[in-house]
Amino acid sequence: MNIVDIPKAAALLPDAWSSLQLAQIGHTSVKVLRMDGRPLQPESHDTAEALLVMDGHLHLIADGHDIDIRPGEMYIVEAGVVHSVRPGSTGTLLIIEQPTHTA
Repeated sequence: MNIVDIPKAAALLPDAWSSLQLAQIGHTSVKVLRMDGRPLQPESHDTAEALLVMDGHLHLIADGHDIDIRPGEMYIVEAGVVHSVRPGSTGTLLIIEQPTHTA
């Protein structure tokens, strides 16, 4: 078994909003990133993703709805849902996703 210090891994990232893959479990990727308060542009993905706030707060707009996710809470963004990060999101975020496969 491997132990990963998630907050430490996030703190060592050179840039906020730049994710680091911590593990690959089957086709599922587990990534961490550091949020620094800046907003992010809208995006959508071909597969669902889970957003788990480790510390801080994630202020999200998903499918036109304002959503606030606190430490210990996880939000599932369904495939195809347009979502963006609102200003003021800070802390450590864990992302669990299956990358889109290309032929």
